[in-house]
Amino acid sequence: MRKLKLFLNFEKEETWLSEMATKGYEFVGKSFTYQFRPTEPENVNIRIDYRKFKSKEDFIDYITLFEDCGWKHIAGTKSSGTQYFKKVSESADVDIFSDSDSRAFRYKRLSKMYLSLAICYLPILIALFNNDHQYASALLNPKELYYTPGLWEKTGMDFWGAFLFETPFALFRGIVVFCFPIMVMLYFIFSIKADQNYKNSLK
Repeated sequence: MRKLKLFLNFEKEETWLSEMATKGYEFVGKSFTYQFRPTEPENVNIRIDYRKFKSKEDFIDYITLFEDCGWKHIAGTKSSGTQYFKKVSESADVDIFSDSDSRAFRYKRLSKMYLSLAICYLPILIALFNNDHQYASALLNPKELYYTPGLWEKTGMDFWGAFLFETPFALFRGIVVFCFPIMVMLYFIFSIKADQNYKNSLK
């Protein structure tokens, strides 16, 4: 089973994954969606870290450290950032973090990641806006996404027929035109939200 959800709060994500386990759905991986497999309902303790690694060796050492402490790595790669762990030993601590500061700092790393993505896409958006007059014009005036000659001068059924026919093509063009502005805006928002979670976690 697959589920599509978006979390910007690790604690809420941990709670949701644990609740899915009590309903008989074991979390086994994540790509674009969360992946589950049916199993016996169980109470599990799932914790999430956010960390990327430059080398495979560093990633393996990281996983081994947690597994030696009774936590099984269930999802995440060296470059995915989000790492998921499941408590498998009765003697393991209730959390994978030794203190509140290290637990909060995962949000700081997440915030930097979103900010770096926004900064990467921002120059592309600025270049398109400055150099492609057609792109800038369509961004400021979405009517220009409709290419039917004289569309906006038509009336009655002539207008609605031409408008409805052209709309699917205009929506496709709109995805291309508004893709970069939306991505830049969302990444900035996600970065700010993660930074807020970081500050709240320190309180």
